[in-house]
Amino acid sequence: MKIYKYGDNVDTDVIIPARYLNAPDEKSLASHCMEDIDADFASSVQPGDIVVGGSNFGCGSSREHAPLSIKACGVKCVIAKSFARIFYRNAINIGFPIMECPEAVDGISPGDQVTVDFATGVIENQTTGATFQAAPFPAFVNGIIENGGLLHSLKARGIAK
Repeated sequence: MKIYKYGDNVDTDVIIPARYLNAPDEKSLASHCMEDIDADFASSVQPGDIVVGGSNFGCGSSREHAPLSIKACGVKCVIAKSFARIFYRNAINIGFPIMECPEAVDGISPGDQVTVDFATGVIENQTTGATFQAAPFPAFVNGIIENGGLLHSLKARGIAK
């Protein structure tokens, strides 16, 4: 597991540049994820890696392509000091877990080994032994994430077809 750490105001145009918005599928989006801020991200990210960001992560355009491209890379979650509200909602809608915890962001460095418990909101830096508490999602939001997104969650509950 690798930590990718970025600063404040990482916008959706950096997460997935607009020139790739017509990509035919999620894998194509993933192949260009973060390339304008971290040229090696898409080629080095592995399933289970974690992205750590500063304040206002995902600001800018309201496109759901941004969290979708990160999820398609296999990233386990994004931990940030704060998220742009539309990114936050889009991440939940597609079933991608994100956690707000400024103390964790300040206490995690690239190279650290980190575990997260989405049910409790506990983030543990196993390298330093530090433990951080993020607000856990309510059960219904966890259900959306566990079902792979809002539409899948509604289908599982028999509300949508």
